[in-house]
Amino acid sequence: MEKLPISVIIITLNEADRITAAIRSVIDWVDEVVLIDSGSQDNTVELASELGARVMYNAWPGYGQQKRFAEEQAHNDWLLNLDADERVTESLRSEIAKHFEQPQKLADGYQIAIHDIIYPTEELNPNTPYKPVRLYRKSKGRYSDSPVHDRVIMQPDSQVEKLHGKIAHASIRSFAHRVEKMNAYSDAQVQDMVDKGRKPSVARILLEFWLSFIKRYFFKGYWRKGLIGYIYAINYAYSRFLRQIKLYEYYKNNQKNK
Repeated sequence: MEKLPISVIIITLNEADRITAAIRSVIDWVDEVVLIDSGSQDNTVELASELGARVMYNAWPGYGQQKRFAEEQAHNDWLLNLDADERVTESLRSEIAKHFEQPQKLADGYQIAIHDIIYPTEELNPNTPYKPVRLYRKSKGRYSDSPVHDRVIMQPDSQVEKLHGKIAHASIRSFAHRVEKMNAYSDAQVQDMVDKGRKPSVARILLEFWLSFIKRYFFKGYWRKGLIGYIYAINYAYSRFLRQIKLYEYYKNNQKNK
């Protein structure tokens, strides 16, 4: 397959167990893979280099800022962002290639649905709340510089369309890893909420877990997945609850220190 004028950008930190699948899903059909590592202690960098990625180091500044740095290193205007725990499916690759057969008809950006792989299976979750812009012209859109919210902000006059293909997301290494991610990410979310002037709410603390569980388990159809669906709904609800009690904790500690 002829390589497309696309730079794939990936940011990493200790992703040796997952980076191979991500790079292999794109390396044969894109012009380049640019990987920005923030100090991996495993062999992420070595693996990525062996697979053909162009690897650079940049100290961790936050999610959005690191992706903006990656954008700057890319040689092409067209960028496809992948996380280290994601991979492009065959159907998505074919769809992108078909669009690039008529470059004059290309939009400025494309939303791509990201579907979690249901751990510990290889099945893709049919439901996804994530349909971000991931394939885009650098001249028309850039990643936000937020340390938490890493999303592409397109210019007002940009044309954005949706692709049907999917990105597969292997977000969980183990349930212990899931707990670690929830803990770390909720810390970043709390700091973001504080920066925006959000205050803790007794009602949110009391209801957040239960409403989030009901939303996921019943309205999002997780009940169809049996025990795994129940586990995932509980995990999601707890992650939402965790950030609320950490916000409460932050303001309580600040009051004591005054």
